[in-house]
Amino acid sequence: MRIGLLTDGGYPYATGESGPWCDRLVRGLPQHEFELYALSRSAEQERARVALPDHVTRVRTAALWAPADDGRTYSRRERRRFTDCFGELVRGICAGLPDPFAAGLYGLAELARDQGGLYAALRSEAAVRALESACRAPGANRAVQAAQVADLLDFADALEVMLRPLSLDWYEADAPGEGLGAADICHATAGGVAALPGLLAKRFFGVPLLVTEYGVQLRTHYLTHLAAGPDQGPRPAVRALLGAFHLRLATEIYARADFLTPGNTHARRWQERCGATRDRLRTVHPGMEADRFAAVGESADCGDPDTLVWVGRMEPAKDIVALLHSFAEVRRAEPRTRLRLFTLSADPGYLADCRSLAAQLFPDEAADRVTAGENPVTFEEIGGPEVPSTAEAYGAGRAVVLSSVIEGFPLPLAEAMFCGRATVSTDVGAVREVIGGTGLVVPPRNPSALAEACLSLLGDPERARRLGAAARARALELFTVEQNVAAFQEIYLRLLARGSERPDGAVPFARPPEARVPGHWTSPTWAPGPDANSEAAV
Repeated sequence: MRIGLLTDGGYPYATGESGPWCDRLVRGLPQHEFELYALSRSAEQERARVALPDHVTRVRTAALWAPADDGRTYSRRERRRFTDCFGELVRGICAGLPDPFAAGLYGLAELARDQGGLYAALRSEAAVRALESACRAPGANRAVQAAQVADLLDFADALEVMLRPLSLDWYEADAPGEGLGAADICHATAGGVAALPGLLAKRFFGVPLLVTEYGVQLRTHYLTHLAAGPDQGPRPAVRALLGAFHLRLATEIYARADFLTPGNTHARRWQERCGATRDRLRTVHPGMEADRFAAVGESADCGDPDTLVWVGRMEPAKDIVALLHSFAEVRRAEPRTRLRLFTLSADPGYLADCRSLAAQLFPDEAADRVTAGENPVTFEEIGGPEVPSTAEAYGAGRAVVLSSVIEGFPLPLAEAMFCGRATVSTDVGAVREVIGGTGLVVPPRNPSALAEACLSLLGDPERARRLGAAARARALELFTVEQNVAAFQEIYLRLLARGSERPDGAVPFARPPEARVPGHWTSPTWAPGPDANSEAAV
């Protein structure tokens, strides 16, 4: 089977959140061919690429960060065709109408397929005028009606980047049987812009489309603009236009995809609210390498009984400020307790603020006049001599704490569960689904509740041990690489078994995989001609 894997800002490059699970999926299915089609978000990202297995036969990259002017100009007739299609697209965006949006989107894709790239047309005066007309038309969203010229220009620039997959040369190739249009299945590893090539392959070539979302792109867009604040990021009219575009695109993806695999129930609810039907949905939890945590998880050592551990990226969404205030209450009840914060990466400004707050809340303490003082809160990086691995970071304490106010699928919690650690978490995202009764859950932004839960585990070692053992058993059942790979293998076969919708009437598996194996014996010159006798044909 040939799988066209669509990624956005991650695999096959070394950075990006989707990289690890995509790599595990590809390596777990060596019986299939994978062709990678990656949208790149920065030049620095492309400098480091992971080593790929032999059954990855092709890697194509589109740099969304770079200018895409191909010098293509349209004739008068083509410009009229563009104006009609683009007018439908922006009318659907501004008025929230799915049918005009879809008609305009696929119309622009057909124009790009017939005449070349859309770069100049999308940045033309005609495009800005069509956008302005759509914003001023009756029925347009009130937030976009106030858009000024600067807002229209900013949105037109952003729209050109987001629609750049329409102009890519990924879909057809000069050689027969190549390109995304010849894949057996398109698997988009994220929603949003990453799934656009899959939509086009389905539209023009009938290739089944599978969309996996471990973090809903529409939700991520909303949260990014919410976190930016009113004085930062795009202006209100541009935000409204961007939000309307992402909503219409998500609705179209969920309506056209053959199958959707959310990573958790939290993501599934978002997809259902945007129009996905339950018969095309199946929750597939991300798979993690359980062997990495086996030594800590199976050890009889339960970690330092007076230590709490936090692991993750140091950023405002993790609400370390609330965790520090919570730990101040813990220290008042249990003065010997320590808090070790292990940072995988950090927002430098937020990290500095947290260090400053920790220094104010917990002045260095010394046992006597000649002993150097120590702070009960430490900020540490994984990879040093004391904590060389993530597993050892989780194993350093009695319990693992998560204080986030925003989460999708909480990977640190699942990793802590593999390590057999009891957890205390805020009730956000998919936390309850992941924990499943094997940890304590408290409301977000409530330091007192967080402190009370931590104290209950610190004061009851036997309960913490039981919860940790139950957590490890749950993680081994639900979150391993093996269950993830087996689920996608089944879904791939199910999609292909439904039958082909290809316009050319191609039949799945009609061309055997051996025909693509390199070597002289598969070349056309090897095959016997029509006059060859039966013995030669054998």
